[in-house]
Amino acid sequence: MSRKQITGIGPAPRTGVDDSGCPILHVDMDAFFASVELLDRPELRGRPVIVGSPAGRGVVLSATYEARAQGVHSAMPMSRARRLCPQATIIPPSHGKYAEVSKGVMEIFHTITPLVEPIASDEAFLDVGGARRRLGPPAAIAATIREQVLDRFGITCSVGVASSKFVAKLASKQCKPDGLLVVPADQVVDFLHPLPVSALWGVGERTEQSLVRLGIRTVGDLARVPPNTLRRELGQAAGGHLAALAWGRDERVVSAHVPDKSIGNEETFASDVDDPEVIRRELLRLSERVAARMRKAGHVGRTVSVKLRRADFTTINRSRTLREPTDVAQVIYTTACELFQAAGLERVRLRLVGVRMENLRPAQEATRQLGLGERETGWREAEQAMDKAIRRFGPDAVLPASLVRGKLDETET
Repeated sequence: MSRKQITGIGPAPRTGVDDSGCPILHVDMDAFFASVELLDRPELRGRPVIVGSPAGRGVVLSATYEARAQGVHSAMPMSRARRLCPQATIIPPSHGKYAEVSKGVMEIFHTITPLVEPIASDEAFLDVGGARRRLGPPAAIAATIREQVLDRFGITCSVGVASSKFVAKLASKQCKPDGLLVVPADQVVDFLHPLPVSALWGVGERTEQSLVRLGIRTVGDLARVPPNTLRRELGQAAGGHLAALAWGRDERVVSAHVPDKSIGNEETFASDVDDPEVIRRELLRLSERVAARMRKAGHVGRTVSVKLRRADFTTINRSRTLREPTDVAQVIYTTACELFQAAGLERVRLRLVGVRMENLRPAQEATRQLGLGERETGWREAEQAMDKAIRRFGPDAVLPASLVRGKLDETET
């Protein structure tokens, strides 16, 4: 496979780029799911490949760069991806394979430094400041990581090397695929200011539109706007955040133990659904999954959120914060149904629903306060017993009655 020259702002690191102030690496696997699939399908190398459901109505999970050149990208509806790139080979996802490779890649990172902060299965931040004496300067460590990933798994990754997490992530994106980019600490502004303003964290489509209306198209344009003006136009928090990023200021450290911020599941229906009973049954199924994942992780949460996507792709999100944190599926499900009803979509065709728990905390830190005369419902104990049965006999060993009826209905049809 090809190897791009290690590059940076100015000369290549092997000929003198100063990486002494750049202890932060952002390592990002290139088209990860697609690359893993090509290990078993080498005849597809160099051709457009999309990972996603070939028959369903889900979204693109990954695509080779040949498919991306045709406009395909992750999270795009599969129907649109097929229209943009009809010649692409579509491969159903193999999540077990991805998890195995991801685990191995993370093991490589941990041989470099204990300060590894995974962002997803295919990317992570590393702080290699403490590894310099043993392994050399950051650029050399980044090159070592790339070689080890390629040698062990036969896939490539791109690495950004910088003084902060924000700049390192931008650098890895700039050098994709199969690249390494060092941004010296004293040249961060030179790197940032020519970039489009959409490159900044926190600039989504609406924020970008607001900035463009103000004549702000690049990060450099944004940097020249007084912070107070940005706070007035975008809000106190967002304005101050973007003003700092425009000058490369990002004080966050690499955290090896990042707590889960939320746990959720969602499902895309095979065809649009406007039957409230079917939607509630799916909300129950998702609530069961979310609660089981929370109990397994040792979490409870206070905020229940539902995601409802209409047939026209309009997405409605609703949430409610509970009086006390919970990991009980029945509580999550009841709240999710109330949010669904309050959204006024009971006879609207939906293509996707999702349930998520937020405001998580360790379960051992949460206490249950019963009101006067209130009795324990027993749901938590019942669901914990279900967890044990499922671990022993499989995922369908114990199901709520309505989900069993749903399975029978699907069998009969």
